[in-house]
Amino acid sequence: MRTRNARFFLSWLLALATVSTAALAIDKVSPGALKAIVADPLVTPVIGAAHGDVTVVEYFDYNCPVCRHLEPQLRRLVLGDPQVRLIRKDWPVFGDASIYAAYCVFAAARAGQYAAAHDALIGSAKDLDSKEDVQQVLRDAGFDLHRIDADIALHESEYAAILARNKREAAELGLRGTPGLIVGNQFAPGGMDAAQLKSLVQRARQGS
Repeated sequence: MRTRNARFFLSWLLALATVSTAALAIDKVSPGALKAIVADPLVTPVIGAAHGDVTVVEYFDYNCPVCRHLEPQLRRLVLGDPQVRLIRKDWPVFGDASIYAAYCVFAAARAGQYAAAHDALIGSAKDLDSKEDVQQVLRDAGFDLHRIDADIALHESEYAAILARNKREAAELGLRGTPGLIVGNQFAPGGMDAAQLKSLVQRARQGS
């Protein structure tokens, strides 16, 4: 209960900051930093256009309520704009269960089942306060947890390196919590609504 309350309190504070400053809290990412952020290897697949004219990068945590609220906005954007590509960067800031959730999705991605695992966890109606919570959500979605855990055991150092890279990028961007978005070269911490997201895409196309 304490973990859940802390998570929602932090996300609530972030949501408040987003509502009041979304129009102003836009910074630019340098070309060199952006090139490194979107460079391979990417353990999870690119969503949307393989070579779109606007790239959206999301730093997120499966336990983040604001990230869960942002998910449908991102999906609508990708489905409605064939020139947008989305790169998701797992940045588990809410503890061990979040790290395990990221590892599970990496394992699912290796088996070609990324979308099913991501959708199950980001759309979970229950809190993911423990490894067992994550396992139950994935089990209900039809995953074999023995296979998932076996993959993690084999590739944990690789997956840990991916998370370390994402954490380093988030720190270099000055990101203090999830979610964080890069749209083109525009960096915007916090959540946003569909109109704000579309506006950033349009600005990216205009080169502003």
